[in-house]
Amino acid sequence: MVKFDELMRQARQGEYAPVYMLCGEEPYYIDQVCDYLETHILDEMAREFDQTVVYGKDLASADIAPAIGAARGFAMMGGNKVVIVKEAQHIKKWEALAQYLENPQPTTVLVICYKYGTPDKRAGWWKKLDKVGVVMVSDKLRDYEVERWINDYIRKYNLANGERTNGERLEFDPKVTRILADSLGTDLQAIVGALQKLIDGRPEGVHKIDAALVERNVGISKDYNVFELQEALISGDVVKANRITQYFASSKDHPMVKELGVLFTFFQTLMMYHYLPDKSNNTAVGAALGVNPYFVKNYAAAARRYPAGKTFKIIGFFRETDARLKGINNPSATDADLWKELIYKIMH
Repeated sequence: MVKFDELMRQARQGEYAPVYMLCGEEPYYIDQVCDYLETHILDEMAREFDQTVVYGKDLASADIAPAIGAARGFAMMGGNKVVIVKEAQHIKKWEALAQYLENPQPTTVLVICYKYGTPDKRAGWWKKLDKVGVVMVSDKLRDYEVERWINDYIRKYNLANGERTNGERLEFDPKVTRILADSLGTDLQAIVGALQKLIDGRPEGVHKIDAALVERNVGISKDYNVFELQEALISGDVVKANRITQYFASSKDHPMVKELGVLFTFFQTLMMYHYLPDKSNNTAVGAALGVNPYFVKNYAAAARRYPAGKTFKIIGFFRETDARLKGINNPSATDADLWKELIYKIMH
């Protein structure tokens, strides 16, 4: 089983496996690998004769046999033959693949794209895959991984485009990556789409993406987001905090359970900050807390407003509000009511 980066490194070096099984809950990496193999193994002329693309939902009786039949054939142009099976999650009958793995056609590259899950790993043929070809399982990102993934995407963009931009590095305000991570969730297609809008839509000569550009190009408000709320809580700005939460309560884009989760994590981390033995080095503190050193100053400011005892109580307020949001001991309070009560408890 290989990771995406290693698989792409091998492919770019022209090292192709006879069989690829690309599967998992996250379709982004599956599409990236499939698109590369589809356009790079054969040149344009050879693709006309020696590349076959089939869709699982179109295969008769949901049987992979027709695709395997194509894979057993020889290339008309005398080189490689490529057979790509897309939407393989619709396939129910895999016996032909099991037989093919016993003796795959050496001049064929068979690519199977199975999205939103994996085939039954108890099947005998699954165990043969790693020995014969390459298996990549594309897992969904977890919430806490999104910000790091965005930063990595920007780093790779800068490496790939350094020459074209005369060495000018594209920078994202750290607050922007936090806003994007909270607003876009874990859907990589949506994240990449938003990042490309920001990259392609920035004014000429602008190399730093700030919250104003996010609002203009992606539509995420620079004033009404959970990190502005967080800053209002840190600074003690009751009016701003209530204004933002009123906006949240009236917007379907800011479900309370999601925004509560972000704020809860902040105060959990603040509790960790309180008990760090040494707070003198922001880099070391950031590493200990698992946050960007840029944001350590926020925790230092919050610690001055919310001592450890108060922070502990606030964490309890979040747990209580989450339970009430789910209907426990809450006969009638609306999201707006719960927000107002929570903000009052935190700031008084």
